[in-house]
Amino acid sequence: MSAPHGSIAAMTTERRRPPHTADERTMLESWLDFYRTTLVLKAEGLEDEQLRTASVPPSPLTLQGLVQHLAEVERAWFQRILLGKDVPSIYGRSGDGHDEGFALSEDTSFADARARWETEVAVARKNCAQHSLDDTVPYPFVPGDVVSLRWIYQHMIAEYARHCGHADLIRERLDGATGV
Repeated sequence: MSAPHGSIAAMTTERRRPPHTADERTMLESWLDFYRTTLVLKAEGLEDEQLRTASVPPSPLTLQGLVQHLAEVERAWFQRILLGKDVPSIYGRSGDGHDEGFALSEDTSFADARARWETEVAVARKNCAQHSLDDTVPYPFVPGDVVSLRWIYQHMIAEYARHCGHADLIRERLDGATGV
């Protein structure tokens, strides 16, 4: 089992590329951390108003909303599903019962949202360290089915990669910044 790939605080200044060769667990953890870092880098240097601006009409997505959503996703997969814990939603649930986090509240600043996300990432790392990639847990969306931690890691990498693409578009529309 490998150690975490840096603290979240360091992530805002350094994004490590995943190794080209490594054991499977290190690869999965590295790719997930790469996309986690990419997400926060997309928000760097922006004012709160920009982080709360939906800049790709007609989509209501904002950079803050993406950070909030991914805090919800971290909590769902690494606490509710992996550990079977009954933890509440952070930002509320949509009408269909899914955690969203996309909706913004005047009471939640980006700093608050990011701190909550950082906490969820830290908890996720701790929870994953207690399991092997082959450990399985009930898959709540298909009765009688199970998923492995390996599957959860791959799902989370895809989730982050998709939302980092959204963040690319939002950021480019906000101030023209591309890359990262």
